[in-house]
Amino acid sequence: MSSSPSSLINAYARLPVSFDRGEGPRLWDQQGNEYLDALGGIAVCALGHCHPAVTKAINEQAQTLLHTSNLFSITHQENLATKLCNLTGMDAVFFGNSGAEANEAAIKLSRLHARRKKIEKPVVITFNGSFHGRTMATLSATGNAKVHNGCEPLLSEFLHLPYNDVQAIEQVANNQNIVAVLVEPILGEGGIVVPDAGYLSAIRKLCDQHDWLMMCDEIQTGVSRTGSWYASIGQGVVPDVITSAKALGNGIPIGACLTHGQAATLIQPGHHGSTFGGNPFSTRVALSVLETMESENTPANAHASGERLKSLLNDALHNRGEVKEIRGQGMMIGIELDTDCTGLVNTGLENRVIFNVTAGNVLRLLPPCNLTERQVDDIARRVADSVIDHCEASSPVTTS
Repeated sequence: MSSSPSSLINAYARLPVSFDRGEGPRLWDQQGNEYLDALGGIAVCALGHCHPAVTKAINEQAQTLLHTSNLFSITHQENLATKLCNLTGMDAVFFGNSGAEANEAAIKLSRLHARRKKIEKPVVITFNGSFHGRTMATLSATGNAKVHNGCEPLLSEFLHLPYNDVQAIEQVANNQNIVAVLVEPILGEGGIVVPDAGYLSAIRKLCDQHDWLMMCDEIQTGVSRTGSWYASIGQGVVPDVITSAKALGNGIPIGACLTHGQAATLIQPGHHGSTFGGNPFSTRVALSVLETMESENTPANAHASGERLKSLLNDALHNRGEVKEIRGQGMMIGIELDTDCTGLVNTGLENRVIFNVTAGNVLRLLPPCNLTERQVDDIARRVADSVIDHCEASSPVTTS
């Protein structure tokens, strides 16, 4: 990498590597070293890098039409919305450019729902450990004080409750200002926390009882990641709102807010909009992603690969006292250690495997969802080696 001073704002603690090329689950740095990508651009490249079908769609659309605006009908946008609704049973979709924008649309839906109910000071329930984005509304919804730091004052219309605790929701249900619940089916940034079976169903029941919108943030869990098209749908729960991004474009920025029932009719002309959202280019590429996943049965592969990966990691690490738990669903896996392990990322780079650490002590794996068994085995070996190397390097030296 260049050692010259950067003109970039210092918003990221970047690692000392830069990649020039990718193919499937592999990346090559500027020196030609090959790595296995077990992070997938933080759950973005669910089909791996430069998938031929996606590359074909990018090339064809780039030579045809990139952008018009939402002043006109856009065929690819309409086709993508239809595909998403057919896969999920949802009714209508709004397209933006990112997960944060999709969640902003969801929050706006909660406000419009409140106005329909004549509630002047609406409150949305969110959860400790959650992450919903970096805009001011999604930051306020996020249940993580470290992310809030320096950005106060936040919006006050969010009630943060313990995650995976239905009773905590029941205890505030008499608050007449509550209009919605915004929940991740699995906490991603919060440390790959998988809630109890029936948690989402219980939230759905409470939302029905109190006329709240159930809004599932599936930015990270959606588009095959957890072994179904969306984690909530895979559990038999139909939310009023599902937000989606990340893997939807496999690297091309796009966000989607999927709506069902009464939520599908709340936004009318003038309520919301996006200059770039749903343009011909991004929607054509996202449509190719979904069509490819459908033809290759990617959700089922994500489930099988995730089970294999967890099993291999458990076999390799079960006797390490530093490893507290290996958990996850599909290709969304966390390895929790008993101490802070942020330095483990660099050990991974030494072993030519890419992952990150979230919540301070959870190694997070978000590999492509279309891996072969051999590729799963290779990732498992390199990740396990990295954990062992890190633990041994961190162990205190004893002398006799």
